[in-house]
Amino acid sequence: MLSTFEIICTGRVQGVGFRPFVNKLALSMELSGTVSNNENGVIIVITGPVKKIHEFYDSLIKNPPPVSKIKNHKLREIEYQLFDGFRIIPSVTKRKLNLALTPDFGICRECLKEIDNEENRRFEYPFITCVNCGPRWAVTNTFPFERVNTTVSDFEMCHQCETEYSDSSNRRFHSQTNSCSDCGIQLSLEDNKANRILVKEKDLFKEISGHIKQGKILALKNTGGYLLCCDATNREVVNRLRRLKQRPKKPFAVLYPSIELLQRELEISEVQEESLQSVERPIVIVSSKGYKGPLALQELAPGLSQLGVMLPYSGILHLLAKEMNSPLVATSGNIHGSPVISDIQTARDLISGVADYFLHHNLEISNAQDDSVIKYSFKNHQKVLFRRARGFAPNYLNFKKQHELKIMALGAHLKSTIAFIPNDYLYLSQYLGNLDHYEVYRRFTETVNVFKKIFKEDPDQLLCDKHPSYLSTHFALELAEKLSVPKHEIQHHKAHFASVLAEHDLMHSNEEILGVVWDGTGYGEDGHIWGGEFFSYKNSYMKRVNHFQYFNWMAGDKMSREPRLSLFSLNEDQDADFLRTKFSDQELKIYEKLKKANTLKTSSVGRLFDAVASLLDLCDVNSYEGEGAILLENAIDDYELKNLKSYTPNVNENSIPTQYIWNEIYKDYYNGEDRKAIISNFLFTLATLIFNVARFYKIKKIVCSGGVFQNTTLVDMIIDLLPEDMELYLNKDLSPNDENIAYGQLFYHLHGTDQKR
Repeated sequence: MLSTFEIICTGRVQGVGFRPFVNKLALSMELSGTVSNNENGVIIVITGPVKKIHEFYDSLIKNPPPVSKIKNHKLREIEYQLFDGFRIIPSVTKRKLNLALTPDFGICRECLKEIDNEENRRFEYPFITCVNCGPRWAVTNTFPFERVNTTVSDFEMCHQCETEYSDSSNRRFHSQTNSCSDCGIQLSLEDNKANRILVKEKDLFKEISGHIKQGKILALKNTGGYLLCCDATNREVVNRLRRLKQRPKKPFAVLYPSIELLQRELEISEVQEESLQSVERPIVIVSSKGYKGPLALQELAPGLSQLGVMLPYSGILHLLAKEMNSPLVATSGNIHGSPVISDIQTARDLISGVADYFLHHNLEISNAQDDSVIKYSFKNHQKVLFRRARGFAPNYLNFKKQHELKIMALGAHLKSTIAFIPNDYLYLSQYLGNLDHYEVYRRFTETVNVFKKIFKEDPDQLLCDKHPSYLSTHFALELAEKLSVPKHEIQHHKAHFASVLAEHDLMHSNEEILGVVWDGTGYGEDGHIWGGEFFSYKNSYMKRVNHFQYFNWMAGDKMSREPRLSLFSLNEDQDADFLRTKFSDQELKIYEKLKKANTLKTSSVGRLFDAVASLLDLCDVNSYEGEGAILLENAIDDYELKNLKSYTPNVNENSIPTQYIWNEIYKDYYNGEDRKAIISNFLFTLATLIFNVARFYKIKKIVCSGGVFQNTTLVDMIIDLLPEDMELYLNKDLSPNDENIAYGQLFYHLHGTDQKR
């Protein structure tokens, strides 16, 4: 007895080889029917014996294609249909898009074998892909994920590629990005005057490698945008790249040709190795202590004992790294602070003064992306996401829709991201950058329009930060007026707190939760600059229960760029000799007057980090965001909890005594205490404070978020000190920094938290 069933799978099921996989499985089980994409995911209509269909269904759900993620699935019997075999049929969309978008995937092992195999027809083809790897979001114009809806549609498949695409036994069966050197994407090499350099295809990477080994800088158009590359062992060229890119000290990422070479030169843990080789292929920050290889370490990561490393994630990077057979700088193709460039003419216009040579290709990139960045804490291997972009964006799959609203959250100002719920899914954009930069702001507004275009939906509510000067807040006001929809402002630190609550499904909690939100800056509800906050949360009600004692916020945004100003603000000994090494006499007079007349205050723990960094002569002026705090963490090798002391007395219902903490730190400094001991004690103070506050308020669940919690040594201490009767929650799939604000805004608002005050 034959029956017909319909199977619907939703989630990350398009652009991941799902239909070819279904086709192969059905044929192997001698079942007939069809599979197609639609606006909701993948729909399978299948005929055969009921028992076999259930076996097919179980096998599909338990062992789906490697890069797919099934969110929901259902099986139901429908009216009997007779089919002649099993086949993939054209996609049909009847309604608006309602499925997960597909991120870019790193090159798979099978494609790596082919690209290195002289007998394979894709030998050294830079844009080799298959159903399991290659660009997806980078080339997407709209969905469903069909070739016609991507920029790869500009390249018509040759006969051989078409044959592969149509052959159900071929591993490129229905691979939407399928191409080869005969019909696919073409490379071109030119100098920085836009003069074409003619090189035989087979000699191209040898030619480029020769230039790099001679100390030249290459702007390489990769699958997600341009990268600036140079020899990571050449101190002179690394310094030249710094100067030309206007990036004096911020670390450069290093591309290793293989995991084997990386392991020979750097000590990496099992989780770091796994992350480096994952389909997302992020940059992973690893320790460089004990390194004795040829890298120009101090030029690559000035003053740091850590290094951001990655492996090739595309064919073009693999071929270049293989030809070089040594590490390369691979940093974003832009001038420092601007968004990554993806257009040929823009690259010529903006970075011809940086690069000596350009390696272009003629595939249009729809959604340019930076590389994602991850760090694991040394002791507990806790993952901390520093930047969420290529490989992760634009999905957030762990989302259960419980409303019919179409809401867009526009995030913060630094580390901008956008979150949108136009249907049953939540979409979270790639990291965009600092909106102070015009090009970043333009990318931000373009991303809003991309989301609106893909989903054919306008938001019916807009969410933004409470800060009146944030450009995202201004844009929210303009867009709300244009669309005639309401705009809701959500306090910055409450959004941070909500981001972790939502990630751990705690928004419905009727048990009180302590929120510890520490960062550099955020507009407070009392008009002051918050950043050292303690909140309580229960039954969708969030309130501020404690905070670090206010101190003077000085010189506006300049304070966040100059750690020495935080030192000046907190230091009570204005005649201290060390101040004269950091300020001119005129500056001291000006800042002393500002301090006396100042009315704007801050509770920022980020600025407290800055003050300690300046006091200990680690950093007086940041050359990149968070430099002082990064150098502070970098200055300690290890610690023993039993040997550490806290700089704070017992917690009470009043604010945390910032000035007392600072005075105790200063006392140790004045008495000649070892710098490493002061830093370790400072971090220990912060870690113990969290649990002291939790005990004071009799709260057992603790949530931590905000940029301060990118300090993995602090995170390790918190984990090590966690009492058995308490639970700790950190951001897990999002960064603790301002990238999580848009996501937090959504959930803060969705749970009515802003209406329960």
